[in-house]
Amino acid sequence: MRRTRIALLAAASALLAVCATAGTAGAAEEGDVVVFSTELTPLTVYHDPHGCHKLPLDAHVLTNRTDRLVTVYGDPFCLTPGPVVRPGYGAHVAPGSGSFSA
Repeated sequence: MRRTRIALLAAASALLAVCATAGTAGAAEEGDVVVFSTELTPLTVYHDPHGCHKLPLDAHVLTNRTDRLVTVYGDPFCLTPGPVVRPGYGAHVAPGSGSFSA
């Protein structure tokens, strides 16, 4: 009887751990990176970005609306890392900054 209880408790704990992990994995894939260039151009929105993305040439402000860190790079190939933008924050980017990765 005692072994049965221990086995049931272990199975319930494992199931709970799997469910919790699946919930956070799905949430980690949501969010946008929004780039403001000028008052004359629309916002550039990157939905659920993964990997390296080239910034518009006239990019001015990058806003991280994801739940993970975004790194800004000085080249279009994500080779020279620059500032890191935390979730919920933004940063000025120099025109021609290059790219970002999330």
